[in-house]
Amino acid sequence: MGKKAQAGGSDRLKKGLWPKIRRNGGLYIFLAPTLLYFIIFNVAPIYGLQIAFREFKPFKGITGSPWVGMKYIEKFITSYSFWSLLKNTLALSLYCLIITLPLALLLAVVLKYLPFKRFGRLLQTVSYMPHFISMVVLVGMLKVFLLPGSGIVNVFLGTSIDFMGDPNCFPHLYAWTRVWSHLGYNAIIFIAGLTGVSEELHEAAIMDGANKLQRIIHVDMPSVVPMLIILLIMESGNLLNVGFEKAFLMQNATNLGVSEIISTYVYKMGLLSTQYSYAAAIGLFNNVINCLILILANRVARKTTDSSLW
Repeated sequence: MGKKAQAGGSDRLKKGLWPKIRRNGGLYIFLAPTLLYFIIFNVAPIYGLQIAFREFKPFKGITGSPWVGMKYIEKFITSYSFWSLLKNTLALSLYCLIITLPLALLLAVVLKYLPFKRFGRLLQTVSYMPHFISMVVLVGMLKVFLLPGSGIVNVFLGTSIDFMGDPNCFPHLYAWTRVWSHLGYNAIIFIAGLTGVSEELHEAAIMDGANKLQRIIHVDMPSVVPMLIILLIMESGNLLNVGFEKAFLMQNATNLGVSEIISTYVYKMGLLSTQYSYAAAIGLFNNVINCLILILANRVARKTTDSSLW
């Protein structure tokens, strides 16, 4: 009976799957580069994760290195820098999340209701352009603008403040430069959502005497709230993955107490200190926590709203 069931399943697979693949062979050829990319750069490297549980010795290779289990994950959790790294990472991530998405939504609403459409297109282009500036160039510009004494900001204020070296300024500089560089790009999805709102709903609201603000609140917002929830769920999955490049480039000896985050610490432990197993264990711990936060956020969203990833 079992053999018959297996044979039947195999026959259905042959009748259903392979004819479809043959019929759509051209589409699968177009899909192949993307699949290869993910296999090479996302699936294959999973094999190397085992060095997080080994005392990795490069000359012995991955499988030849001795197994140490959870030693390095426990070492990180019990280290004196664990809570500081976690606090700095969460603080920067939540700060960026709280201001980035609402401001992107606000920009989308402004662009939709701006009476001067030509100016609106110009504003959208100008807000979108900083997304293409290299992170190295962006931080270089920031350092030049904020130079003590001779920087344009200090000249304008008539002061000589070392903004880049002030630990209290670092979170604000990091978050608001992120807003500047990603605002237009993040607004695109909200612009698309607002464009899809039926004009008949707006006409009905106008006939009922609704002003522009009431139309935004009662017509536009309900259409983008599900989109906003999905974006929040996706961002929660990257809560501990604060951008390495900008944090590392903005670091210096005076702001290190607030600028040292998990990703920069992994870089220093892995590549500078050659503690490969320790760095891999920290990275694995970071990704597991992100995955758990994503699952939790999705479950909360599914129970409290009608929107969720799955």
